[in-house]
Amino acid sequence: MENKTIFYTLVLSGLSDIPSLQLPLFLVFLLVYLMTLTGNLLIVLLICTDSHLQTPMYFFLGTLACLDMGYSSVTIPRMLFDFHAQKRLISIQACITQIFFFVLFAMSEISLLAVMSYDRYVAICRPLHYTQIMHWKTCVLLVLGVFTICMAHSLVHVLLLLKLTFCRLTPIQSFFCDLPQLLLVSCSDTFINELLILIFAILLVGGMFALTFCPYIIILNTIMKMQSKAMRSKAFSTCSSHLTVVFIFYGTALFSYFHPNTKDHSAVDKVASVFYAVLTPLVNPLIYSLKNKEIKISIKRALCRSKNYF
Repeated sequence: MENKTIFYTLVLSGLSDIPSLQLPLFLVFLLVYLMTLTGNLLIVLLICTDSHLQTPMYFFLGTLACLDMGYSSVTIPRMLFDFHAQKRLISIQACITQIFFFVLFAMSEISLLAVMSYDRYVAICRPLHYTQIMHWKTCVLLVLGVFTICMAHSLVHVLLLLKLTFCRLTPIQSFFCDLPQLLLVSCSDTFINELLILIFAILLVGGMFALTFCPYIIILNTIMKMQSKAMRSKAFSTCSSHLTVVFIFYGTALFSYFHPNTKDHSAVDKVASVFYAVLTPLVNPLIYSLKNKEIKISIKRALCRSKNYF
């Protein structure tokens, strides 16, 4: 039997090994992180303080903003730290913990986008029953259900990762502990892990994808039948914001995880990871604030209140 040295720390390749780029990249991603937190926190504060925004639609939007803050906080602080580290070392326990929260927030966001599609379906296609169907208890239960299912899903991956051993010095080709990249540097048999990733991708991600887009077939048909241009414009506005966020998130994530020859395209993988792990939480509040009329009005009201206060 061949002796293998078991390692308890792993190496992250980071975004770049060029010394002259470390400070500029640090400043850029620090700015991105601060803008992400500020934008999403602003949306949460607007929804909490403006009575006009205290509806199920904005409750889900506020939840999405909270998930975006958690989602970005899982990866960016570690990346900022590594820009100044001589060796990008991370313990296996810390790596698995990062994967747990990253998968949790990512799956929660995917599931919440599906819930938001259902909310738009009820609001546009069954407006007379909207308050009965989407009352506050239902909204809270939907969010709690999503978070519970996603936590169980993430925990399954973590429990299987704890059984793996790592005996290679090969760096993880990412700036954070990404699940597929971690499996590549394990010296254990990862067949079960990869099988579960595939099964969950088909059942959970595929299911949420269908639940997100199928309602829009009925929604678009209903919108086209509306006689009022104002009603059509308002419906298109709320739906287009949601669909833009969905396309950005799914597009970058699917490209990163399912494009071929991952081992031979580490630079492409890193760029894709930056888009779905770093930039998506930044652009979400921008999309909703720029394309949503009620959010813009709420911002103006908040600015007027602040001027009167000072």
